[in-house]
Amino acid sequence: MTVSIGEITSVDWSMKLGAIGEIVEGLDDVAQCVRIILTTPKGSDPLRPTFGADLWQYIDYPIDAAIPAIVREITEAITLWEPRIILITVNAAPDPTTIGRLMVTIVWRLKLGSAPAPSQTTVVTIPPTSAQ
Repeated sequence: MTVSIGEITSVDWSMKLGAIGEIVEGLDDVAQCVRIILTTPKGSDPLRPTFGADLWQYIDYPIDAAIPAIVREITEAITLWEPRIILITVNAAPDPTTIGRLMVTIVWRLKLGSAPAPSQTTVVTIPPTSAQ
């Protein structure tokens, strides 16, 4: 379904990945941006060479050394590139259903507003699946 500019109701919106003519708004936009940050290797965006997260560096690390390094890399990338949110927790663990895949769970909340916003959870698989 194609969306016209008059149908957009949120200040925060962007094109929905994998869906031509659709958009994401509000919290869904923020969650999509988090996924984009984590699945973009640094240096792959020529206009923003430091954009993204270098999670690929830890492919051959032992899992007990990789997990803390991955959590640190994710924390730094999201803190730098997604100023609309406050990270609450970042957890990474091997995906129990697929060998070689990592499940990353990010709990966050929006910075804006006088009252604390409810926390949101975004789950990203590394490497990403086509459904993300």
